[in-house]
Amino acid sequence: MKTIQGPGIFLAQFAGDQPPFNTLGTIAKWAAGMGFKGIQIPSWDSRLFNLELAAESKSYCEEVLGIAADAGLAITELSTHLQGQLVASHPAFDVLLDGFAPPQLAGDAKARQAWAARQLKFAACASRNLGLTAHATFSGALAWQFFYPWPQRPAGLIDESFAELGRRWLPILDLFDDAGVNVCFELHPGEDLHDGITFERFLAVVNEHPRANVLYDPSHMILQQMDYLAFLDIYHNRIRAFHVKDAEFRPSGRSGVYGGYQNWIDRPGRFRSLGDGQIDFSQIFSKMAQYDYPGWAVLEWECCLKHPEAGAAEGAAFIRDHIIRVTDKAFDDFAGGATDEERNRRILGLEGAST
Repeated sequence: MKTIQGPGIFLAQFAGDQPPFNTLGTIAKWAAGMGFKGIQIPSWDSRLFNLELAAESKSYCEEVLGIAADAGLAITELSTHLQGQLVASHPAFDVLLDGFAPPQLAGDAKARQAWAARQLKFAACASRNLGLTAHATFSGALAWQFFYPWPQRPAGLIDESFAELGRRWLPILDLFDDAGVNVCFELHPGEDLHDGITFERFLAVVNEHPRANVLYDPSHMILQQMDYLAFLDIYHNRIRAFHVKDAEFRPSGRSGVYGGYQNWIDRPGRFRSLGDGQIDFSQIFSKMAQYDYPGWAVLEWECCLKHPEAGAAEGAAFIRDHIIRVTDKAFDDFAGGATDEERNRRILGLEGAST
């Protein structure tokens, strides 16, 4: 068994224009001061990272690794959540998604998609140059607005949407395969890949690609009322990244899973700082240890109540205290004894019997 690495922290929710959150060096030292051991870097945030340069320059990547190391940190993964969203997006979301790409691409969905695909190519090369083995992203969505089957969907609509999703991602997955890096899709409402069934649909259209994997985040599962522990039993072989994020789901006579278009603070399902929600992290970390999860436990802080710096400080300790240092021996070894084939046959009453 493997001991999970951590605690790590996803920097996206903390990056800003004011020190210490405006450069990689200063935010890394801040994260280390909070008790973190690793950082997941949002590749779109130019205050912290230059993705294209990282894809082209090993010396730049050595500089980035050195900045992290000077703070006592490792880099856990790069993230292309915003760029991944643009690999596949329905025209209904064009205006909303303009801010995910450079301003000069606003209103040009085709150019924006091409830009996103190039960004993922850069991410594969940059991850390899940084010595990383996993990458965090979103799948994008061509069919999300049809998730509820009313108005009735025409036959083949979802099949075609996933076929197109596969066509767009397959060459990207191949690039990551060449780089030796797993693509870890965060299963998330608003993405075509948002639960186990949709992930299985995707695997079918990308020929069970070995680099198509999962970023496990139980908060999105409890908000969908999924069994997030059984998910680990089913898909553990494909889980290669882990966002440690808490949530709660408290339905009422007025609202449930769909949330009634309410703001986050009023929704029955909402994200919480670690330890303030309903997720059973003791069981999650136990299953992660049981199934030899090979990566990092990374805090993704999102909470509509608590200050982010308080959430970060508490989150580092929370993750540290939940990581299981796995055993290298059985608890009842003291009662065992040396054995061999002949002794086993005697125990079974087979001594002298023909073999």
